[in-house]
Amino acid sequence: MTNAIWFDPSLMLIGDTWRAAQNTLTLVNPSDGSPLADIAAGQSGDIDDAVCAAQSALDGEWGRMSATERGRILTDIGRAVLERVDELAEIEAHDVGKPLSQARADALALARYMEFYGGAADKVMGETIPYLDGYTVYTLREPHGVTGHIVPWNYPMQIIGRSVGAALAMGNACVLKPAEEACLTALAFAHIAREAGLPDGALNVVPGRGPEAGAALAAHPGVQHISFTGSVRTGALVQQAAGANVVPVTLELGGKSPQVVFEDADLDAALPFLVNAGIQNAGQTCSASSRILVQRSVYKDVRERMAEAYRSLTVGPAMDDLRVGPLISTRQKQIVEGFLAKGADLNIAAQGKLQIAPDTGAYVLPTLFDDVLADHSLARDEIFGPVQVLIPFDTEEQAINIANGTDYGLVASIWTANGARQMRLAKKLRAGQVFINNYGAGGGVELPFGGVGKSGHGREKGFEALYGFSTLKTVAAHHG
Repeated sequence: MTNAIWFDPSLMLIGDTWRAAQNTLTLVNPSDGSPLADIAAGQSGDIDDAVCAAQSALDGEWGRMSATERGRILTDIGRAVLERVDELAEIEAHDVGKPLSQARADALALARYMEFYGGAADKVMGETIPYLDGYTVYTLREPHGVTGHIVPWNYPMQIIGRSVGAALAMGNACVLKPAEEACLTALAFAHIAREAGLPDGALNVVPGRGPEAGAALAAHPGVQHISFTGSVRTGALVQQAAGANVVPVTLELGGKSPQVVFEDADLDAALPFLVNAGIQNAGQTCSASSRILVQRSVYKDVRERMAEAYRSLTVGPAMDDLRVGPLISTRQKQIVEGFLAKGADLNIAAQGKLQIAPDTGAYVLPTLFDDVLADHSLARDEIFGPVQVLIPFDTEEQAINIANGTDYGLVASIWTANGARQMRLAKKLRAGQVFINNYGAGGGVELPFGGVGKSGHGREKGFEALYGFSTLKTVAAHHG
């Protein structure tokens, strides 16, 4: 166990109590395969208690708070997170396998989410609607009530920030089910939030397996909204379970995001984005750019530049803080290796290298495939590993067809100096976010995020998340 863990990771938070579960699960450090900590394996009964505790918070102190008071608490939580950024980063690096500097960036993002939603809590407005003579009509934004949050293992802190932060800002009470592979920073955040003044029951954390704790949360009749980030298959199950209770669901699922490089692009500016967007967090990112579409006239130049960058990549343990760390688990390593095997008939433009590292770590070499057909599995399916494919195109229309030629639609990027082309593609690309001459816009806590197609529906981040975590009420007063 890392010395940065200042709490008992085997306990779950329900209401005002940190309590043990009947069974535990063992977390594994993906950098070396060693046991990291034992966590609670919550069951349906624990979820039921957590939902009851959340409802009690809504009926009590938390539900009576003004938006301004909620905002102050969230802002205080943000400050408290900033004070423990280095500890949170170390925990995340050990738990997820994320290079230390990337884990630190996630901790800073968590603080920023709390600051943003703390400031936004009392700025969600209704509106007045002109209507018939003798009527005054207005709308109110109100919390759903108890919200369920099922968070994946790849970005625990960031996804907690953008979902739990927004839900709390709107006055909901939350039940959080973190991923069984990586939940330590979720537990740490709960400790920090309570110390910063979050009332009992406003946030409950129940770790456990997806088919047990996660399924129980998705199907619970006391939950009024579900937020899920994860795989398409599991997202469909969550939506089905919530649908039985006619509960709205926000789904952020997979991606196969393209970057489209035209012949007039600034390749010096583009190169860092082309590579980093594919290998950050070892490619275990829903919005990872795993497809690089390049106009044929500059294809050779882009391939050589990217190949050189790939050959400079070094993979190793998270605490060594290299560009690429391990995958989350040996199971995920096997999945990625299966995709690499599907590319046995393709040309590998370049691979990274592995520094001295334990054989028991979940390491995969970053791999760049050359001249891949758009209908190949590596160009259509989400790999969730440090793998990118280069796809040549000739015309703008062809580029659009290739970019839109998967079931996903999360993020896309356009690299061109042609302003008219920028606007045409921004409209025609099938994605929830489109970036022009950049990728990701630095994270963008303020920027609505979500997908179309099998990338999901609903929006997180920014004010759109607050609207998603609220319900709209129309009031029509007849006064003659």
